[in-house]
Amino acid sequence: MVSTPASLLDQLHSPDRAGAWPRFVSLYAPLLLRWARRFGARGPDCEDLVQEVYAALLIALPAYRYDGSRSFRAWLYTIILNKWRDFHRRAAAVPAHVPLDGQIPDPVNDPIAEFDEAEYRTVLISRAAALVRADFNPATWRAFWATAVEGRSTAEVASELHLSANAIYLARFRVMAQLRAELAGFLD
Repeated sequence: MVSTPASLLDQLHSPDRAGAWPRFVSLYAPLLLRWARRFGARGPDCEDLVQEVYAALLIALPAYRYDGSRSFRAWLYTIILNKWRDFHRRAAAVPAHVPLDGQIPDPVNDPIAEFDEAEYRTVLISRAAALVRADFNPATWRAFWATAVEGRSTAEVASELHLSANAIYLARFRVMAQLRAELAGFLD
């Protein structure tokens, strides 16, 4: 059974969290790396920053409780921003992208904090799709992809895959239901 993000968050702060971490990392690593690069981290510094975020999450997640009225993404962004600030305090060197006064952006006025909503959704949905794809046989996935993503007609896809139109509808429904469950609570 595939975990929903809300239950995935619950699993992350349980004593038996070994299986939940790879799934969380798979969903969020691309986003965290993108944020780190936008802050100006490069190469090994970028990966180190993301690892520090994961270390902080190991400590913070046991106390975290998902609240649908609050943004998990904003909470995660605050953690990586704080780790970025810590990184700069330790490094004692001012990167080229920081203004000459040495100020690190305030999260309230930080333009990175207002990253494009479509970009966030694209990253998360593509990662979730990659994760759930393995849960379906190739014909089911192809039926979903062809109708939902490529926008092809049910009749055309049914003919191509030698399936009934009803089988195409069911395939699309099953994959969409699992994607919705996988992303519940993360697209806030």
